Amino acid sequence: MSVTRVAVAVAILSSLSWLLHRYLWVRLVVAPGWPAPWDGVLGALIFSMAALLPLSLLAMRLLPRAFGGPIGWVAYVWMGLAFYLLLLTAVADVARALGALFGALPPDPDRRALLARASAAMVASVAAAVGLVGMAAVARGFVVKRVRVALEKLPPAASGYTIVQITDVHVGPTIGRELVDAIVRETNALSPDLVVITGDLVDGTVEQLAHLVEPLRDLRARDGVFFVTGNHEYYSGADEWIAHLSTLGVRVLRNERVPIGGAFDLAGVDDASAHGILPHHGQDVEKALAGRDPSRAVVLLAHQPKALAAARAARVDLQLSGHVHGGQIFPFNWLVRLDQPLVAGLYRVGETWVYVSQGTGYWGPPMRVGTRSELTCVELVAV
Repeated sequence: MSVTRVAVAVAILSSLSWLLHRYLWVRLVVAPGWPAPWDGVLGALIFSMAALLPLSLLAMRLLPRAFGGPIGWVAYVWMGLAFYLLLLTAVADVARALGALFGALPPDPDRRALLARASAAMVASVAAAVGLVGMAAVARGFVVKRVRVALEKLPPAASGYTIVQITDVHVGPTIGRELVDAIVRETNALSPDLVVITGDLVDGTVEQLAHLVEPLRDLRARDGVFFVTGNHEYYSGADEWIAHLSTLGVRVLRNERVPIGGAFDLAGVDDASAHGILPHHGQDVEKALAGRDPSRAVVLLAHQPKALAAARAARVDLQLSGHVHGGQIFPFNWLVRLDQPLVAGLYRVGETWVYVSQGTGYWGPPMRVGTRSELTCVELVAV
């Protein structure tokens, strides 16, 4: 991402962060009327975090990981907690407004102050509890999820073909080599025929993170390891990562197709956001499938589920995607539907099967609420 883009992002995030944190300060500190010195301590904490969130973007991008990582941990944990604080505070405000509308609030000022303190304490306690549950879910690591997909065009001899899908690892400030080692170890234990990585592998430059993704060199699959870009590669130097991954034995598919023996064709496209970031990049399903034999099954790797529209038009048999993390933390599993047609799991849309992974890592807050990180083992079976 260019310096200009980073500066604009920091400016926007700074303004938004200040407004949202000011709302938290008013509702959780000022309105309850906490006595000194707690009012000052809580106010200082809230506004320190308001400044930390945008500044952490610069720290994680400009500082060595040894320094940027701890800053990222603090900022991202607070991001998750602040999200639930905002959500629960808004719910409490709606409840308070309804109480006022129906005359259910106590008329006595002292009792109202007591109610405001109880509400603020409840909001903080529930947000902290949900945050801890979410962090515990991340600490448990990923699960291996097995999915069977029946393809009409798959030759009977290829029935039982296995593809391990890795996606949305987000190696970066809070995710390191330990997770990559675990992914490689578990993937190899599954003895897959093919390994695919469907984008958002990293959150940082090759210079920062190359040593953390080095274990990918040890991935083993009979028909190889393939990769397509996600949107976060384009924030991290996509061309450099494409070149580096090839040195690890990972083949990057950029709007192209390769035959996988007599079984099927494997196609891969750039991320849907790529065209606005780098020249000569961009999702092109039509180009990837140009000239293919329509009697052969085709599996399409596309980071974002929204590639489905083009995949259906091209009569793709199976699309493998990630990107949305299943929503990662509730209630984003509802909100992401505003941008993506599918959120998590296996779907049949017309003639096309689509599997959307919940992601092998996480992004931002080291929390998962209502979702679970997964390593997906897809078994193709003939009809």
